[in-house]
Amino acid sequence: MATLARLQARSTSVAHQYYYRNSVVDIFRKKENDAAVKIQSWFRGCQVRAYIRYLHRVATIIQKQWRGYLGRQHYQLIVKLAYYTMKMNLYNAMAVRIQRRWRGYQIRKYCFNYFYFKEYLKAVSETNDAVREALEEFAEMKEREEKKADLEREEKKRDYQARKMHYLLSTKQIPGIYNSPFRKDPDPWELRLQQAKPLTHRRPKVKPKHSVSLSSWLACTSARSFPPSGILPPIDRKRCQGPFRDVSEVWEQRYKPLEPTLRVAEPMDGLKEARAQLQRQEWTRNVNDNMFLPFSSYHKNKKYIPTMHLSSKYGPDAYGSQHFRDENPKKWICDKRLLRWFVLTEPLLIRLIIGELQQ
Repeated sequence: MATLARLQARSTSVAHQYYYRNSVVDIFRKKENDAAVKIQSWFRGCQVRAYIRYLHRVATIIQKQWRGYLGRQHYQLIVKLAYYTMKMNLYNAMAVRIQRRWRGYQIRKYCFNYFYFKEYLKAVSETNDAVREALEEFAEMKEREEKKADLEREEKKRDYQARKMHYLLSTKQIPGIYNSPFRKDPDPWELRLQQAKPLTHRRPKVKPKHSVSLSSWLACTSARSFPPSGILPPIDRKRCQGPFRDVSEVWEQRYKPLEPTLRVAEPMDGLKEARAQLQRQEWTRNVNDNMFLPFSSYHKNKKYIPTMHLSSKYGPDAYGSQHFRDENPKKWICDKRLLRWFVLTEPLLIRLIIGELQQ
């Protein structure tokens, strides 16, 4: 009981001392809390910035590797094309060389062979000589035949003339005009007139009258007198015109469909559309549309696209100038300072209430 009495006597001083210490603690608790919040925000900011730098570094490495892969692929394609072009040029040069050698050999062997041409010209000259001799012989023969024919024609003409003038032949009583007594030798025509026969006029042939008999009629009408009749070929007649044809066929022939020319059928911008379609196909096939041109200044005129840690879609990030835990009291629903003080002093109030109830 004495102890209880002493505690009750000292309760007022203990309560004052308790409240005094709690007030001192409350005064420094806000400063400590603000300091702890600043330390935590700074540390977490350092952590986030370090993590973002890590992400930027990793993204840069990925972009570098991917762009390097695309560049190597494109460079390999260029090398393949260059190798293929060089190989085709070499093959073409080899083919041209082979063709040149073979054509030269063929020309020298078959077209411009000296010995072959020499033999050929010799054979041609011999053939020409033989043909010339044959032609000369043939010309002489034709000339002899023509002369012979002329002589025969003249002889026939003289014979006919002699037969025609046979009445001028001399007789025993009357000498002819070609056998004059004043000439030593008779005229050659006198001898020809003696050898020729007098010319007599031909009697006209009398045509027999046409008489039809039963035997001739039977001969004409017999099966052997007529030629054998074969199968006649079919007659290729054209299709009927006008009202004999179908109305639809006539209208189809009359009104033919329009057949536009190639210039009218094709559009004016066909070439442009074809180029656009080809470009779209190339875009669908290519992974990277930007052409890689090594050893050229084509890319220097274009604007460089920076990486993620240098620029952003929403503007540059202000690291160090702003806090991640900035407070805006205008957007608070209630006063957070009172709420924080109530949360911090709640255990102390509970203890006081329990102590008063125990008393």
